[in-house]
Amino acid sequence: MMSYLKKYWCWCVLAPVFMMGEITMDLLQPDLMANIVDNGVLKHNMSLILYVGIRMIFLVMFGGICGFLSGWASNIAGQNFGNDLRKDLFSKIMNLSFQQIDKISTGSLVTRLTNDVTQVQNMVMLAVRGLVRSSIMFVGGIFMLYKQSPKFAFIAIMAFPFVIFFVWFFTRKASPMFATVQQKIDGINNVMQENIAGARVVKAYVKEDYELQRFETANNELKDISLNVQSLLAFMGPCMNIILNLCVVAIILIGGIEVKNNGEITTGEIMAAITYIAMILMSIMFMANIFQTFIRAKASADRINEVLKCENIICDGNMTELPKTHGEIEFRNVCFAYPNSSNRAVLENINLKINSGETLAILGATGSGKSTLVNLIPRFYDVSSGEILLNGINVKEYNLKNLRDKVSIVLQKAELYSRSIEENIKWGKKDATPWEIKEAAQIAQADNFICATNNGYYTHVSEGGHSLSGGQKQRISIARALLKKVEVLIFDDSTSALDLQTEANLYKALNEKFPKTTKIIIAQRIASVRGADRIVVMDNGKIAACGTHDELLQTSEIYKDIYYSQLKKE
Repeated sequence: MMSYLKKYWCWCVLAPVFMMGEITMDLLQPDLMANIVDNGVLKHNMSLILYVGIRMIFLVMFGGICGFLSGWASNIAGQNFGNDLRKDLFSKIMNLSFQQIDKISTGSLVTRLTNDVTQVQNMVMLAVRGLVRSSIMFVGGIFMLYKQSPKFAFIAIMAFPFVIFFVWFFTRKASPMFATVQQKIDGINNVMQENIAGARVVKAYVKEDYELQRFETANNELKDISLNVQSLLAFMGPCMNIILNLCVVAIILIGGIEVKNNGEITTGEIMAAITYIAMILMSIMFMANIFQTFIRAKASADRINEVLKCENIICDGNMTELPKTHGEIEFRNVCFAYPNSSNRAVLENINLKINSGETLAILGATGSGKSTLVNLIPRFYDVSSGEILLNGINVKEYNLKNLRDKVSIVLQKAELYSRSIEENIKWGKKDATPWEIKEAAQIAQADNFICATNNGYYTHVSEGGHSLSGGQKQRISIARALLKKVEVLIFDDSTSALDLQTEANLYKALNEKFPKTTKIIIAQRIASVRGADRIVVMDNGKIAACGTHDELLQTSEIYKDIYYSQLKKE
C-alpha cells in the first residue's frame, strides 16, 4: 500500500520535519526550567526569571506552530491516501464477479471499504508524525538526561528492557484479536444490511424480536472481543506507570545523595531529570500505541489486499473488429455449475441458436435453470464448459463493456435508486434526450402513470423504489433497458407484476418498435409466452422441448401440463 503514499511524499516528509521542530522545543523546556529554578528562584534573580521565561514562551509558540504544521501535513497525506485507497477498493469491488462477491459477502465488503480503510488511514497519519516524535523524544531525552548526570541516563537505560518486555507481551497477546474484531464488525454489517433491505418482510412476518436477537448476538460478540482487547491493553498503562514512578524515585534518591554529598547536582537539574525520564518512558508508551495501531491496521490492510489482489475471474477479451451479424446468440454444449455448490450441474449440454430479431420465450419450473441460462450471456458468470456465441463470436472474446452494451437485462426484482423517475430511466444512457426517455416509457407502458404523478418524470423515487408499486417499478426498469437500444433484450420474469392487458400492449409495442432486436422472455405464464416465435421448455437444467405454442401443445407433455393447469385456474 506504500504506492498510495508516493504521490504525497512531500507531505510525508514535511510532517516529520515540522514534528522535529516541535519535539526540539519540548526537549529544551526542562533545561530552561532548571535554569530558572537554580539561578533565578533560588538566587532571587528576577531579571533572569523574566528573560528565560520569555524565551520559553516564544519557544513554546514556535513549537506549537511546528506541531500545527506537522498535523496539517500528516492530515493531507493521510486523507488523500485514504481517499485514493477507498476509490480503488470501490472500483475493484465493482469489477468483482458475482462469484467473488458471494464468497466474501456484501457486509464484509462494506466493512473493508469503510472501517478497514479508516484503520489504515489512521495508521498512516499517526506513523508520519508519531514515529519521529517518539524516536526523537527517546533519543533526545536520553541525551539531555546524560547532560544532567550520567547516573540519571543509566537509570533510564536500566528501565528500558522492562518497558520493552511489557510492550512486547501485551501487543503479542492483543494482535490476533484485532482481525477477529474486524470479522465481528462484518457480522454486524451483514445483519444490518439484510434487515434494512428486507424491512418489509421482517415487519410482515412480525420478526422484529427475532432480528433484534440476531443483532444483539452479533453486537455482543463484537463487544466481548473488543472488551477483551481493551482490557488486555489497559494493563500496559499501569505497568508503565510503575516503571516511571520507580525511575522517579531512583532519580530523587540518587539526586538527593549527590546534592547532600558534593552538591554537583542542583535542585533544578533533579526536576529536569524527572521531566526527561517521564518524556523517555512516555515516548516508549507512545511507540507502543503506534505499534498497536500498526497491528490493527495490518489486520485491516490484509483484508483490503485480499480484495485488491483478487484476480478478475471474468476477464476482458481481445476482440477489436465488430461482427457483421446483429443479435444472434448460440449456445454450444453449455454446462454450468455454481461455484462452491459441490459441482452440481445447473445446466447440462445446452444447445440452442437464437436468430437475430427473434423473440424466444423460456418456460419451466422454478429451479430449472432459466435465469442461469440468460445470466451467462452478459457473463455475470462464465460457463463451466462449452461456449456461448454472440454474433458468431465467443462472448469471452468481447470486451466486457462492449458485450454488456449490446445486452439489456430486466430482472424480476426491479432495482431503482433514490432519485427522480427520469434519472432512473436514463441511468443506462446519460445523454438521452427527454423525448427518448418519454418514448421508452411509452413503449414500457409507464408514461401514463408517470404523467399522473404530481411532478411527472421529476417525481422522486424513494430508496429501493418503495414509493411505487411492483408493476410500476418493473415498467420503469423496462423503460431503462429499452432506452439503451441494444441488440439483445432479456426479460427475466420482469413482467410478473403486470396485468395481462398491460403485458400484451408492452409486447405489441416491442415488436413494432424493436423488430430487429433479439428478445428473450422468461415467464411463468403461458399467456406471456404464447406469442413468441419459439418457446423453450426447461426441465432440470436441460432443454426438454422447443417450438411454437401450437407445436408444443402437440409434442411436449410438460408444456401441456403447464398450459392446462393454468387454463383451469383461469
